Amino acid sequence: MLKIRDDIVNKIRAAVDVAVLREALQKAVELEHATIPAYLTALYSIKQGQNVEAAKILHSVAVQEMLHLTIAANVLNAIGGAPSIDHPGFIPVFPGPLPMGVHEGLAVGLEKLTRGLVYNTFMVIEEPDVQQHFPLKAPRLHAAAPTPKPKAPASGYASIGDFYTAIIEKITELGQHIFTGDPVRQVVDNTWFPADQLFPIRTVSDAARGLGVIIDQGEGTGKSPEDPDKGIAHYYRFAEIVYGRKLVADSSEPSGYSYSGAPVTLDPAGIWDLYPNARTVDYAPGSRARHLAEQFNYSYTSLLRALHTTFNGSPDKLRSSLGLMFELKLLAGNLVSTPIPGTTLFAAPTFEYTPISV
Repeated sequence: MLKIRDDIVNKIRAAVDVAVLREALQKAVELEHATIPAYLTALYSIKQGQNVEAAKILHSVAVQEMLHLTIAANVLNAIGGAPSIDHPGFIPVFPGPLPMGVHEGLAVGLEKLTRGLVYNTFMVIEEPDVQQHFPLKAPRLHAAAPTPKPKAPASGYASIGDFYTAIIEKITELGQHIFTGDPVRQVVDNTWFPADQLFPIRTVSDAARGLGVIIDQGEGTGKSPEDPDKGIAHYYRFAEIVYGRKLVADSSEPSGYSYSGAPVTLDPAGIWDLYPNARTVDYAPGSRARHLAEQFNYSYTSLLRALHTTFNGSPDKLRSSLGLMFELKLLAGNLVSTPIPGTTLFAAPTFEYTPISV
């Protein structure tokens, strides 16, 4: 499970006013965004029409991380805060730690998709507090890593689930009077997200239900890897890539599930060999790679700016803001198919903030 310092969670538990909650929810917005560039880079490394099931998994998880960011921003707005997204510090350094120094020693980078990346990084990010083990019953299509053993958090650490639970409990304790935000700022667009997952946050129960979506989609319920309405939790979706089979209900297993569904292939020939953890300055001035990387970063920064505007008084702009994700995909497709002269590698997105003239 992802570990977070006890003092961060204890500060929330000891809070006597809403200011600490606003600070924690801003950090939640940053944390939910922080994994998206890593997941998207792995997704963009898949060649067009190749490794289709793996691509679907990565896409679905990235979209749900955007949902989680939106939920956290809605709760922050509901209690009188203002999400801050349009600035360079909002973007983590890659490779580097997650916001709040979550899971000390874990460095998240921007790399091509491999089973090792999924197992050693993505599954660590999404590992639930209570991990469930399901057998692989179908023949392996490739060598699979062993299932990680559950690890208790080291002394002085709590889990991300504890972090969100502490926020829910403190909101419940402080009560309805902290909901001073303008309801007009609530962002809801069910074109992108189901109505039972993204809804206006106006009350204590709304906030608890919304933050519960983040916990359940990331970790599962603790009793089942999936929710009838929210699908399979991220950890087990990533495990499908590692094990090469979909996780499906299996009445012959005591756990009720096994990795015995349809194949999830990962053909290395269908993956662009990207330059890992690239920065724009790594590409020669005037080169095609440099030009495309700068274009990508301009579009990515435009997305952050649009989201900032959306969450700060223009909720009707969510659809057009997320539409920039399609532009990013197109730009990334051109970038990752661009060879880097003098190497066998291909250019990769760098996810750097680019100041935009107004």
